[in-house]
Amino acid sequence: MEPWSKNSYVVTGAAGGVGRAVVERLVERGASVVACDHGLDLRGESTEPGRVADALADLIATGRVVLDDADVRAPETAAQLVERARGLGAFSGLVHAAGTLRDASLARLPDGDLEEALSVAVTASFRLVREASRAWVSEGRPGSVVLLSSPSAFFGVSQKSASLAASAALVGLCRTASLELRKHKVRVNVVAPTARTRMTEDTPYFQSIRPDSMSPKPVARLVSFLLSDAAHDVSGEWLGSAGGRVYGLTIRETTGAFLGPDHDEDAIGRALAEALRA
Repeated sequence: MEPWSKNSYVVTGAAGGVGRAVVERLVERGASVVACDHGLDLRGESTEPGRVADALADLIATGRVVLDDADVRAPETAAQLVERARGLGAFSGLVHAAGTLRDASLARLPDGDLEEALSVAVTASFRLVREASRAWVSEGRPGSVVLLSSPSAFFGVSQKSASLAASAALVGLCRTASLELRKHKVRVNVVAPTARTRMTEDTPYFQSIRPDSMSPKPVARLVSFLLSDAAHDVSGEWLGSAGGRVYGLTIRETTGAFLGPDHDEDAIGRALAEALRA
C-alpha cells in the first residue's frame, strides 16, 4: 500500500458519530476521503438540509474530503462512490458506517421497518463490498473493507429485532467475502462499536454514564488500523471497540453430546445440557 497521502477511501454515514470520526482520523493520517452521507434523519426518512455540509465543513476545508450526498440504498451508489475514490488517489479502503433506527417490539414491527434495516445494513454492504473488490481485483491491488455492525447482534436487545437481524447478517457476509477474496489480498472485517453518537445517546446505557465518555474516536482508530498495512493478515474478524477496550466476538460450536444414530427425543432432552456446554 502506498503512503497514506497517496491513498483514497470511501466512508458512508460520514456526517456524524463513528463515520465522521473515521473521516477525521483518515484526514489526520493524510488520506483523501469520499465522505458519503444522504443527510437523513435517524429513521432514514426525511433529509436534514445543510446538516451534512455543516458537520463536515472543517474537514472539507482541508482539501482532503469530497462530499457525496448519494443514498447508499440506491443500486448505483456503490459503484459511483468507488469510482469517485479512484479519481482521488490509490483507492485503498471502504468503511460502511451508515445506519438507521427502526426500533419496535417484534409483534408491532411492520415489514417496511425490516426492509429498511436490511437495505441499509445488508444490501448496501453487499453492493459496496462487491464494487470495491471488483476494482481491486481488476487492478491487482490489495484493499480493505470495514463494515459497522452491533455488539448485540448475537445477544439480542429488546425492541431491536430488525436492526440486530441485519447486523448479524453482516458477519456471514464478512466471513464469506474474506474467504473468497483472500487470494486477491482483499480484506473484509466487521467492527461493532460501543460509542456515544446521535443513534445511541438516548439509550439507557448512555444516559447512565458521563456525557463526555465513550467517544467514537477509539472506534475510528480501530477502523484506521484495519485499513492499514499493519492489518495485512487480519480478515474475516468481528471486532468490538468500547472506550479503551478492543475485543473479539466469536461464534462457537460446542463439543456436543454423542447419542448414537438411533436416539429419540427423550434422549435429546436428557443430553441437552451436555450438548450446550462449552
